[in-house]
Amino acid sequence: MRDTVDRPRRAFWLKHLHRWHWISSAVSLVVLFMFSVTGFTLNHAAQIEAAPQVERHAATLPGAMLKRLVDPGRKSAPVDAVVARYVREQTGADIAGRDGDWSDDEVYLSLPRPGGDAWVSIDRETGEVQYESTDRGWLAWFNDLHKGRNTGPAWRWFIDVFALACVVFAATGLLLLKMHASQRGMTWPLVALGFVLPLVLALLFIH
Repeated sequence: MRDTVDRPRRAFWLKHLHRWHWISSAVSLVVLFMFSVTGFTLNHAAQIEAAPQVERHAATLPGAMLKRLVDPGRKSAPVDAVVARYVREQTGADIAGRDGDWSDDEVYLSLPRPGGDAWVSIDRETGEVQYESTDRGWLAWFNDLHKGRNTGPAWRWFIDVFALACVVFAATGLLLLKMHASQRGMTWPLVALGFVLPLVLALLFIH
């Protein structure tokens, strides 16, 4: 009698667990694959050679425009919009609205991005503009996406949603294992191995 009562309940849970398992799998599949590959490349970063490409540009602000570099009264502030537009036209660097570090003799703007880095320096006395951009290649770009480095809030929110999807995928998978464990004798030994192995490695080999 009890088996008759439990069978509909088991069927209910199996149906919903399978549904959430495949939905979370579909949502996280591509990114999980990417994160797995970049986890390997990050772990072997010293063995994977990269040839960064460095690009440099220089320009000089006209005298009238140089007068627009008025001290904003604080150490971190954007440059004037007219100056930012001129710098972009002459060097390709987009500094509009970006905070720069102001000192007595220069304005320095750091322009980090995934897979590379860049900076702009504007001499407040001579108007000399220096722009340097470093591109470390597509592999570094993917590695930085993995770490969320210089990716902005939208990508960080996406990583949070992806992580939640992975939690649902793992949790529903564990519950499905539990429901099928009686027909699969190696279920719990393999689950235990997946828990114990990284724990032992961490305790013995990580210092």
